[in-house]
Amino acid sequence: MRAYTPKDDVQAKSYYTDRYYVAPQVPKSEVETDEVFASDLAAIKAKFKVKEAFIQVEQMIVYIDAKDIYGVLKLMRDELEYTQLSELSAIDWLAKDNTFEIFYQMLSMNKRKRIRIKYFIKNGQAVDSVNELFRSADWSEREMFDMFGIEANGHPFMKRILMPYDWQGNPLLKTYPLEGDEFAAWYEVDKIYGKEAREEIGPEIRDTARVDRYDSERFARLGHEVPKGTKITGNEPVAEQAYQEDGGVFLIKKLDKDSSVVIDDPQR
Repeated sequence: MRAYTPKDDVQAKSYYTDRYYVAPQVPKSEVETDEVFASDLAAIKAKFKVKEAFIQVEQMIVYIDAKDIYGVLKLMRDELEYTQLSELSAIDWLAKDNTFEIFYQMLSMNKRKRIRIKYFIKNGQAVDSVNELFRSADWSEREMFDMFGIEANGHPFMKRILMPYDWQGNPLLKTYPLEGDEFAAWYEVDKIYGKEAREEIGPEIRDTARVDRYDSERFARLGHEVPKGTKITGNEPVAEQAYQEDGGVFLIKKLDKDSSVVIDDPQR
């Protein structure tokens, strides 16, 4: 059986640190520099509280209170001609201040403008569904629930959409392991064969970058490649590898196995 290292309670042990690269902010400009955006912002401010607004990459970003989202999007659809909700989702800032940043990407085909509406919620807080305003919100709100665990009040079918209904954990949280946790390692084994088969089968390997030199296709036996299905005896001749045809390519240095380097450090 394959060697296995338990991942008990790994989601409770956040590995998110400041070692991850944080991209610098794109330059912002005042809303007043764009006549259309200035008019749209004034219409929103007339009925709702706006915490912050600015232009970034030719689109306006507007921060509002979470409780106003339905009313703001209704105003934008009915009065400001932003008739398409092209995307909505969340950003995980739990490690920073235990909040999620929720965003709604709005598009006006008539004005050829985009506005992104944003607000913050605390961890465990639900949002108001906008599915009645935009049918495109149906699957997006379910995906946000599935991937981040954020429920949308008033949604007609608040169930997972990508993961199985009985899945544990939310894969887009920064604390969720890239290779899955203890539950993920045994999910399919338990479902298909039952827990009593764990000893015989072993946990699922979810590392997509893992190369097994004894895989069933024999493709990963570097330097000892053989045709598909060939029985491995251990006496196969070494196959020298060349990464470039004879004569090479103009301005490209010819590479071969002897000059290549295998990187063992995954953090490099």
